[in-house]
Amino acid sequence: MATLPVYRWRLAPDGYATRRQLRALGLRPGGQDVAAQLERPRRRRGPLVAYLYRIDRAKPVRPMTPARRAALTKAMAARRVCPNCRTDAGYCIPRSLGMCVACADAQQHAA
Repeated sequence: MATLPVYRWRLAPDGYATRRQLRALGLRPGGQDVAAQLERPRRRRGPLVAYLYRIDRAKPVRPMTPARRAALTKAMAARRVCPNCRTDAGYCIPRSLGMCVACADAQQHAA
């Protein structure tokens, strides 16, 4: 079993990128294994770890299809509907509340 090369924060060589960096370049890992690891030290806890992928092995992001766009639109619309009052809140319902802010305020004042 081979171990991954570990680099310190901001000291990774060129040719490696995180998932977010690949996405910004219009790429995706494309099934490749993690090529290296980036560690950012912290004072009282273990280091933050980011996995790096090789840019030369990355593949282009798949294009958005009409069916995928429709599914995402439907899912986002479902996140905007309050389960209590069944109205479109105009924003994504906070998961911490589980309902729109107006319903949460009304429930808190009633208690």
